[in-house]
Amino acid sequence: MRLWSLHPRYLDGKGLVALWREGLLAKTVLEGEACGYRFHPQLLRFRNQPDPVGAINAYLQFVLAESRARNYRFDSSKLLPVKEHTLIPVTDGQLNYEWEHLLAKLKVRDIERYRSLCSVTNVDPHPLMRVVPGPIEPWEVAAWRKPKEP
Repeated sequence: MRLWSLHPRYLDGKGLVALWREGLLAKTVLEGEACGYRFHPQLLRFRNQPDPVGAINAYLQFVLAESRARNYRFDSSKLLPVKEHTLIPVTDGQLNYEWEHLLAKLKVRDIERYRSLCSVTNVDPHPLMRVVPGPIEPWEVAAWRKPKEP
């Protein structure tokens, strides 16, 4: 599961569809309707919100908006109405990590999109997020890896 901290406009088609599916799975988990993925680290930032379900719905509304801009037909009935929601902090280290991760994926599966994004110097976060200084988030899988022994 990857709930990107990056703005959804950077994702290729496969990435946007995967984000929608994984976001809906996260919503189901946060609603208590699914047992799998209950302890997935990507859910921590949503669980830490006063209204976790409201936060994931707000997150997905922006994914839905991007899908509509691309003429995709994501089912908006899967989302609850969104009230005003506070921004979720994300560290600049996390945003940079995800940017590099996305570029590596795109270099393999969508070289044209990769080339178009290589010139981006200021990466925008997901509209529900605000950037704060800091390293890669502790919940990120990369943060769990031990350095390789020489």
